[in-house]
Amino acid sequence: MKLIDRSIHEFSDMLASEAPAPGGGSTAALEGALGAALISMVASLTIGRKRYAVHEPMMKDILKRADDLRKNMLDIIDRDTEAYNMVSAVFAMPKDTEEEKATRFDAMQNALKACTITPFEMIQCSYNCLILIAEMFGKFNTNAASDLGVAALSLKASAEGAWLNILINLDGIRDEIFSAKYMISGSDLILRITELADDIHADILHSLLPR
Repeated sequence: MKLIDRSIHEFSDMLASEAPAPGGGSTAALEGALGAALISMVASLTIGRKRYAVHEPMMKDILKRADDLRKNMLDIIDRDTEAYNMVSAVFAMPKDTEEEKATRFDAMQNALKACTITPFEMIQCSYNCLILIAEMFGKFNTNAASDLGVAALSLKASAEGAWLNILINLDGIRDEIFSAKYMISGSDLILRITELADDIHADILHSLLPR
């Protein structure tokens, strides 16, 4: 059974167990999916309101884009755990001969790369979700401002959690070109995400504080 088909209670129990997967990666993807879902919620609460009628076409477009990103994040929940299982499988491979050691090494490198690519995709999804929130500013139903704030915080947590998973895997990858690519691209995206999420949170917090 896929992780996304389990109940919240079951998923929580699996995380709390001694099993190494699902772990932080799948949890970060879930956090991102929840953030995307909240964007859809706020868009839905804006659509159909007379006060925001002029923004309805844009909100309908955001609703579709957020839903696509949410589904991608949900897919990553299982793909992240599947990628880690590739690493676990390598430990069971024989390593008695030089040929076996070489085969095992190559398999581990491929597995670690898979464990890097998946969370990087998660970071990209989080960034795209935050872009949607930025597009909504000043045009969404302000009664749902706190929900949009939680979305921004969730997406930031998702991205930073994914970044930790990238860094721990890059440490074991010997392909310098591959490592440099994801280190540079990841660092740049995380910086953008942090700044954007923090700005969104600060603006929403300011709007909710007593005057």
